[in-house]
Amino acid sequence: MTAWHIESFINHLTFEKRYAAGTCVNYKKDLADFSAYIETHFEEHNPKNVSLDFLRSWVHYLLNTEKLSAGSVHRKISTIKSYYKFLLKNRLVEKNPTEALLLPKKPKRIPVFVDEKKMSTLQQIEKDKTGTLPFYDYLLQQVIIELLYQTGMRRSELLGLQQKNIDFYTQELKVWGKRNKERIIPFGKELSTLLQNFIVEKEKNKLPQDAFLYHQNGKNVRVHYIYTLVKKELAAVSTLSKKSPHVLRHSFATHLLNNGAEITSVKKLLGHSSLAATQIYTHNTIEKLKKTYKQAHPRAI
Repeated sequence: MTAWHIESFINHLTFEKRYAAGTCVNYKKDLADFSAYIETHFEEHNPKNVSLDFLRSWVHYLLNTEKLSAGSVHRKISTIKSYYKFLLKNRLVEKNPTEALLLPKKPKRIPVFVDEKKMSTLQQIEKDKTGTLPFYDYLLQQVIIELLYQTGMRRSELLGLQQKNIDFYTQELKVWGKRNKERIIPFGKELSTLLQNFIVEKEKNKLPQDAFLYHQNGKNVRVHYIYTLVKKELAAVSTLSKKSPHVLRHSFATHLLNNGAEITSVKKLLGHSSLAATQIYTHNTIEKLKKTYKQAHPRAI
């Protein structure tokens, strides 16, 4: 692989496709690792000469030597496929060796979510914290948890939320998701009150009104703070091994579907590009299944 080919591809993703900076960094690393493997094992530097056998060897190496999960290998293969599509489109290669490459089978993943009753308990715990924290910090923590759960937004979308994109009249907010796609998310009266109270406190502390989340000292809220907060809060109500911000997004989607929301509507709320990504949430809890059974079967009583 030549550095020029790779740099051209990354520029294409950055300036034309408008991929997020973190995504471009991952793509660049995947390509660098792939190039190093091809050059080391096959002494090949030209992407034109990469064959399907080279690719199969690389996938075998990732799975059996690097011990990467099927999901991680899928992501890396996706990078290489996109790279070769770019090269082919720009006539930098005559053929795409990735077209016949078979992907390793991924285990079916079931989203981890918090039970609705436990989420109600968590909300009460949040409210009970008033007086134990400085009022601004108390509101900030509530806002983070409730935005993640009540809107289903991603952690990156939360960090990028602009105050001007919260419309209290229509009770809608605007975020930019993956690949810089704009999405409108509705929110309820309770969250509206919380957000407005937080803005009042921001004004009292003379904090900037551009980005939405700031600490009281004027510094931006960072990724680590959100992860630490969510982990601590979920630990109070759940024994789940995974306690990331994404668990609240999973909970948002699962609770909507369990309460009768149409899957196409949930897809739009989550900002998924395909229905397949949303269908992982169509699982039901055993409690839900028991309730359906008792309501529907003539001899269930």
